[in-house]
Amino acid sequence: MAATKRRALGQHFLRDAGIARAIVDLVAPGPADLVLEIGPGEGALTAELARRAGRVVALEVDRALVSSLRTRFPGVEIVEADARTWDYGRLAAPAGGRTLVVGNLPYSVGTAILTALVRARGAISAMALMLQREVAERVAAPPGSRVYGSLSVLTQVYCDVRLALRVPAGAFRPPPKVESAVLHLVVLPQPRVPLRDERRFATVVRAAFAQRRKMLANALAAGLGVSVATARRSAEDAGIDPARRAETLSIHEFAALVDRL
Repeated sequence: MAATKRRALGQHFLRDAGIARAIVDLVAPGPADLVLEIGPGEGALTAELARRAGRVVALEVDRALVSSLRTRFPGVEIVEADARTWDYGRLAAPAGGRTLVVGNLPYSVGTAILTALVRARGAISAMALMLQREVAERVAAPPGSRVYGSLSVLTQVYCDVRLALRVPAGAFRPPPKVESAVLHLVVLPQPRVPLRDERRFATVVRAAFAQRRKMLANALAAGLGVSVATARRSAEDAGIDPARRAETLSIHEFAALVDRL
């Protein structure tokens, strides 16, 4: 049952101690910090975190691994939980310290976990997250990139994001068939642009990218259920050519567009 669950989640266990150190170095935990680890697996990152952080809480969905981890790391709080649905908002930074998140995210649910973490950003200072390389590149992509999309905008509006490390398949057991990369995310104290309605902002961004080959006005009309004329006028009022495509718009332009719609 446990092995089946691991296969379903697409989990590959990090075994390279040097890469584990490099990942932890991105957030540089100290004795005053709380670190939440997602998907500790066989403990490569856990061992490094336990040496450096004041408190470590690790979320693991596999019951057999939970038992093994509790035996190996008695000073770490191992929680049997699904990282897709765990309440990250319950995290509270220790006095004088930060709350950090580190994890080797299962490929099949990495985007869902990242989205949940960004939603709970008020409880988090910084993150170092390993994802499938293609997903990591999408998150960090700048405007104009062919992989820039709603995930890029809805992460970067709240975080400074950079693709910090590329991780070869040989660093894992078993080796995955795809490449991996580590994102370093630093949560901004305020959104990158003023947002009067964060939910509306997300709705408009997703609508703009839902049919990314269409011109912006046509994509917005289809995704938001408004007329093409309304979408075109709103874009023009925001100083945006309605014939552009969503992938060319900056976060500031999206914010201006939402204000006019």
